Amino acid sequence: MKPLVASLLISATLGVLAWIQPKPAFSAIVLSGDKAAQIVAVRNLTVKDGTISGELFNNSPRLLRDVELLIRYTWHWKNEYRPGKDDLGMAVYYTVERKIPPGETVPFTYRPSSPLPSRPDGYFVTAVSVAGFTEVVQ
Repeated sequence: MKPLVASLLISATLGVLAWIQPKPAFSAIVLSGDKAAQIVAVRNLTVKDGTISGELFNNSPRLLRDVELLIRYTWHWKNEYRPGKDDLGMAVYYTVERKIPPGETVPFTYRPSSPLPSRPDGYFVTAVSVAGFTEVVQ
């Protein structure tokens, strides 16, 4: 191959490679629970027989999706001085796979795969918090 042709091919290849630019990659940002709650809030919770219903409010200027909730069922013994042998408490992660536009609210409902046990020696206290979400940056 002649030096001029080879030089033109190398120049053309480098020109094409310089024109093709990769898309920027964004890393995950870790927020404290308080900061996350400022962006997406859990509202109007109701709990009946372990089934949880509520709303997620997007307080961000951006679209949110895939909000992951941490649902904790904490078992409280009626006699804390002499608790039973079973630890009935449990935690579940639940992802609300809906898009939430800025300033809007979406409803959600979580149903446990099996009903919570009903026993005379204690009761469940249920807590729901935001464990994670995706904020769509354009």
